[in-house]
Amino acid sequence: MDTSNKLNILKNKLKEMESVLIAFSGGVDSTFLLKVAHEALGDKCVAVTIHAMMHSNREIEEAKEFTKALGVKHIVIKIDDFDVKEFIENDEKRCYYCKKTIFTNMKNIAKENHLNYVLDGTNLDDLGDYRPGLKALEELNIKSPLKDSLLTKKEIRSLSKELNVPTFNKPAFACLATRIPYGEVITNDKLRMIEKSEEYLQDLGFKQFRVRVHGDLARIEVEENEIHKFFDKNLLKTTHDKFKDIGFRYITLDLLGYRMGSMNDSIKQ
Repeated sequence: MDTSNKLNILKNKLKEMESVLIAFSGGVDSTFLLKVAHEALGDKCVAVTIHAMMHSNREIEEAKEFTKALGVKHIVIKIDDFDVKEFIENDEKRCYYCKKTIFTNMKNIAKENHLNYVLDGTNLDDLGDYRPGLKALEELNIKSPLKDSLLTKKEIRSLSKELNVPTFNKPAFACLATRIPYGEVITNDKLRMIEKSEEYLQDLGFKQFRVRVHGDLARIEVEENEIHKFFDKNLLKTTHDKFKDIGFRYITLDLLGYRMGSMNDSIKQ
């Protein structure tokens, strides 16, 4: 099936729903979904963004800017104390507990705003990684129309470009908690250290990156074709000093470069 047919299927699915709440992170998938849903449903489409400790402040601000430009109603729910015990303890089902809590809130907001369905931006490719959060979505009857329309990440980027959606080439960006190994307790302090260090890499011009945290050690992942940028004594020194200021004791560079979901490698094995 070609991409244009998949887009038509998506539009038809959205129209059949009549009114929707989009769980909006500001990433490639949810931004594309919001754009198409807004065009199909107008003011019967509402974006909702959860702003909790595992979210980047910069990402939240970008999400606000997009919804303002699009002219869609946008509700931002600030959760100052995300005290879900199972999430903080950070076992292998961390994502399940987080999604269950967040999307329960989303369903309540949808009910208050008389919206028929809650939608998320899961795409077809997401089924290939370890994602326990998908079980929570299924249990709560959250709809994933991108997946159901058989749209892949590559196709979503291509369609986004055609529709002038500014995130068509935006790097993948997951929840900050994914940088912390399973079994290591999640704290706000750790998440803010990750956020500051990744903002530093972004400001340097790196496109795709992660700062994985192992105790007081930071493991920097950048794309393989950008690793060579670190073979510069000045950049190594300034990066080391910056990360030390942020609070890390040891700063390392991953020799294999960026890998999506690399913290799940032990589970996949």
